[in-house]
Amino acid sequence: MRLFESKTAQMTEQTQTVHTPFSDLGLRGSVCRGVAEAGYEQPTEIQAQIIPPILAGKDVLGQARTGTGKTAAFGLPLLHMGDPKIPSQALILVPTRELAMQVDSEIKKLGRYTPIRSQPIYGGQRLSSQIGEFEKKQPNLIVGTPGRVMDLHNRGVLSYANIKRVVLDEVDRMLDIGFREDIRKILGGVKRPAQFVFVSATITEEIETLSRKYMDDPVKIVTSEGALTVRQVDQKYISVAPWDKRALLLHLLKHEEPDLTLVFCRTKDTVDRLAQHLGKHGIEVHSLHGDMPQSKRNSIVRKLRSGHLSVVVASDLAARGLDVSGISHVINYDLPEDPEVYIHRIGRTARAGQSGVAWSFVSADQGKLLTAIELLANIEIAELDYPDFTPGPIPEDKRAEMRKEPLPDDTPNSRASGPEAVWEKNEDNIDPEKFPGGVVPSGPPKRRLGGRMKTRRGR
Repeated sequence: MRLFESKTAQMTEQTQTVHTPFSDLGLRGSVCRGVAEAGYEQPTEIQAQIIPPILAGKDVLGQARTGTGKTAAFGLPLLHMGDPKIPSQALILVPTRELAMQVDSEIKKLGRYTPIRSQPIYGGQRLSSQIGEFEKKQPNLIVGTPGRVMDLHNRGVLSYANIKRVVLDEVDRMLDIGFREDIRKILGGVKRPAQFVFVSATITEEIETLSRKYMDDPVKIVTSEGALTVRQVDQKYISVAPWDKRALLLHLLKHEEPDLTLVFCRTKDTVDRLAQHLGKHGIEVHSLHGDMPQSKRNSIVRKLRSGHLSVVVASDLAARGLDVSGISHVINYDLPEDPEVYIHRIGRTARAGQSGVAWSFVSADQGKLLTAIELLANIEIAELDYPDFTPGPIPEDKRAEMRKEPLPDDTPNSRASGPEAVWEKNEDNIDPEKFPGGVVPSGPPKRRLGGRMKTRRGR
């Protein structure tokens, strides 16, 4: 089997669209009417390249970064080819519940003039209520997370018998967060021949392997939108000790006054503690993570989209698929271990050709990680200095840890090891000719460098 590489379209830095009307792509009138009322005049590059082969019934492996119109790229053909008389004929798998709601909402908006019915299914809601709605609506198109799709299938509610088309959206993230086996079981349960479409911000070797197993002679489309447009995001890093990060974040939010800021943390506990700390100091803030009740998460997303929030502290998983315009700043409170996660994070800003700002808090031991991020983004991230921010004292527990750290065996008294100083020797036979001017030192120099050197960071 071969993967056909499409020719990458050329784009200017100011626009990410190609001037081809949606009607010229072969979409029926009812679909184009929904597209027009949604405010879309021209297809983006990924839409222009993916829609025709999907309409032709081909399997497609497509790559484009978040925010370039991937939902419409696969959603419009599904609406065009859908049969209102056949339930559960198309399945879209997504990694998170937020993305499931977002994709379903977009498809409903685009398909308002078609008879195709869609429904999202995801965890976090009562299974019985979702089953009741599913059996009542008998949707033609399903948008679901792998776990909940498996739940409904195992209970005999969702049959794979009618499924003719399967879309995997954000495949890279689904694999990253552990849906490998669920995806294989779902795809393996779909009767052949069926059409498969994989869409991802990155195409890894694992995704290529998955495509070879389930796809038949797929068209591979890699658009120039797939690379991070670094010129649209002003990226900086700030050197800070771990114990000063909360104070620094508060300082930035009060002095910079960004319009809408998304702050990323590694853990849910950090998300909650940080949001609580900011709230106590007068910052309008909300937290967003996977353990929150779904109703509360939905409320926060609605407020975000309406512009009623200024700061959101989030975990990576909760913010995945969050499509909100107007995010001016992304702050990496905790630098991610995976450089690709960094790319996804800062992709929350600089949407639709707008500019954005990304700041990263970097501690002294994270130089190599920052370098790995720079290599992936193909940019040198400059340091942002804040001379008006005063670091706090080192916490006593950290001081204790530093005192307990053993010195290397060859490092006496914290000084670099080397020959014994001549003024410390008790020898009478020191040769004066070995010293400049024949003067044997009787003590240490008045000024020494002390081994201190200011470096950009520990690479």
